[in-house]
Amino acid sequence: MNEYLNEYLKYRIEKSNQAYNDALILAGLESWNATVNRLYYSCYYIVSALTLKDGIETKTHSGLRNQLNLHYIKNGKIPIEIGRLYSDLFDSRQKGD
Repeated sequence: MNEYLNEYLKYRIEKSNQAYNDALILAGLESWNATVNRLYYSCYYIVSALTLKDGIETKTHSGLRNQLNLHYIKNGKIPIEIGRLYSDLFDSRQKGD
């Protein structure tokens, strides 16, 4: 893996952690739409890092969700419950926006 890709993956993981920590703060304030938004983006950043690490490129949020299901959920690399959670967060974020 080249150095640029490594740095980019680290950046995406940091963004995921940051979004998760923001979600915890927002949940404490009972700001539920913003909490769901930050939880979704926490998942989005980490899933995008995973797919990029494996050479899977996507251009849209829906495309990323489809690739997660195709390459990780269907073959059992990631539990189906995680896929459902990601899809639920995706849908809830869309409704909240």
